[in-house]
Amino acid sequence: MSSMGYSRSFLASFLLAVLLNVTNGQPLVPAIFTFGDSIVDVGNNNHQLTIVKANFPPYGRDFENHFPTGRFCNGKLATDFIAYLNLKTKGKNLLNGANFASASSGYFELTSKLYSSIPLSKQLEYYKECQTKLVEAAGQSSASSIISDAIYLISAGTSDFVQNYYINPLLNKLYTTDQFSDTLLRCYSNFIQSLYALGARRIGVTSLPPIGCLPAVITLFGAHINECVTSLNSDAINFNEKLNTTSQNLKNMLPGLNLVVFDIYQPLYDLATKPSENGFFEARKACCGTGLIEVSILCNKKSIGTCANASEYVFWDGFHPSEAANKVLADELITSGISLIS
Repeated sequence: MSSMGYSRSFLASFLLAVLLNVTNGQPLVPAIFTFGDSIVDVGNNNHQLTIVKANFPPYGRDFENHFPTGRFCNGKLATDFIAYLNLKTKGKNLLNGANFASASSGYFELTSKLYSSIPLSKQLEYYKECQTKLVEAAGQSSASSIISDAIYLISAGTSDFVQNYYINPLLNKLYTTDQFSDTLLRCYSNFIQSLYALGARRIGVTSLPPIGCLPAVITLFGAHINECVTSLNSDAINFNEKLNTTSQNLKNMLPGLNLVVFDIYQPLYDLATKPSENGFFEARKACCGTGLIEVSILCNKKSIGTCANASEYVFWDGFHPSEAANKVLADELITSGISLIS
């Protein structure tokens, strides 16, 4: 990595140390609860009746013990560099948080139904069950403190566009891109308000990534040009602008809400368009298989052409960043996330 990468990583490490600093025996952040899609799914789809899974090789080959956990990556997700707790964790360990994310979930309920993933509405129900278990484990007073002081992370929207809107002629006829964005943001607003009503006060939401730069998206929509699809990136930029506005409106409306939008568009765009400047060798192709289209069941141990060193690649499969790229994104998340505890 470049010297800039080292300094950024050092800064993120310092900020992470601050984030996890213990004062009077209590961490500044008692728990992290995660909702959303495959960018943050740590294996919840393993037990779903869906083809959208990643619990087989070569997924996880660079993870602990080289074991495929269900993460859509060769190793760690960006959120793994911050915190991780499996959804199935029971008892007092639940006091640290839980992950409810499901690959191919989105703000739009029908996106989840198309792929039999766990919709955000169901993830919210699981969180309500989690609150009940928190009270049982820690008592009402301590549980209330954990709930209000915890950080809530949300990653959604990409599947709504790439796995639904762009390939669904019914949606294309029903909504313009702008109208579909507005529909998603209404769903987002409702979800934030539901979390707020349940006691959440520190919420971080990721922006859309540069969806036009995802290897599989370039293959499908790039008209044989090996460059980011500008029109799809423009859709992401427009959505992100509305996301910022909607988030600010929510902060104005809901007293005590600390809502931060994490910009993952720009850092991932920089990696995708200037890989060599950021210590990477390849960004057009992913590591798995041909690197042009493979994801989920298409990315398997028989996929021909899978790279030997994923750390040289920005993308692991056709849709998801490699562990090395996730580390860069995690640095950005940690830097932005400090405002959630200030």
